[in-house]
Amino acid sequence: MQLSSPMPQDDGRREARLAVGVVSAGRVGSVLGAALRRAGHTVVAASGVSAASVRRAENLLPDVPLLSPDEVARQADLVLLALPDDALAGTVRGLVATESLRAGQIVIHTSGAHGVDVLQPAAEIGALCIALHPAMTFTGREEDIERLGTACIGITAADGDDAAANVGEALAVEMGAEPVRIPQSARPLYHAALTHGANHLITLVADSTDLLRRAGIENADRVLGPLLSAALDNALRHGDRALTGPVARGDAGTVRAHLGVLVDEASDVLPSYTALANRTAVRARASGMLREDGYAAINGVLGGGNQ
Repeated sequence: MQLSSPMPQDDGRREARLAVGVVSAGRVGSVLGAALRRAGHTVVAASGVSAASVRRAENLLPDVPLLSPDEVARQADLVLLALPDDALAGTVRGLVATESLRAGQIVIHTSGAHGVDVLQPAAEIGALCIALHPAMTFTGREEDIERLGTACIGITAADGDDAAANVGEALAVEMGAEPVRIPQSARPLYHAALTHGANHLITLVADSTDLLRRAGIENADRVLGPLLSAALDNALRHGDRALTGPVARGDAGTVRAHLGVLVDEASDVLPSYTALANRTAVRARASGMLREDGYAAINGVLGGGNQ
């Protein structure tokens, strides 16, 4: 199935080109469905069981009927499977077994953990299969649609299937995102990188906020916001050269003091602080920012975890 031109018609409206079915209307599915609708496609049906999914569908996909997954798939030219990682394979097998999918359909999943192999049952009956993973976090609210305009979308198709990859890229562009092709073999490392960066960043920020509040600082977000925003910007621009702080300087006494207060006041944070300090020392040493004597001193304070 060919995608027609994404350019608007003379009257400024976009022609509806694909009938889209969203399985299911969670944070990702509802937003991508709304983005595809804004691009000119028609969302013909969605599935959603939880109260939160129903509310999201009402807000982002108004007037779209909520049906069972098999009925959603039967009505669609493009089936968008926005499902949890562990539910994806079984759902695909079930939709094929019930003949809800058919040859010529575009079948897309949004899981970062899976490549296109999980869609193999659909590919075997002649569907065009694509893994399409937005590299952003979702709240399931309308602002996520705008955030897609600053995001990348990882596109994975079967090796050599340029037609599927091209369709995935076209859909990403229509939703306002920048497509990035991710080979099937690179998918696990790709997803580990994004998870390590995004999910663990949230944990790190939440821990830092908690520590400030334990110190009696109520406006912790105001204190951390500019610092962390600058740190992120510098890291993306300059990599390891953006490292600052006692570990990168080799200030072993300061690190020792940190460990001491964490033992007394926040022992739950101590393991992650130690692990990240160890990793920071390794990167600072490798980049030439931390001299060997400073590295040895930091390594000694941290318990000799680095070689």
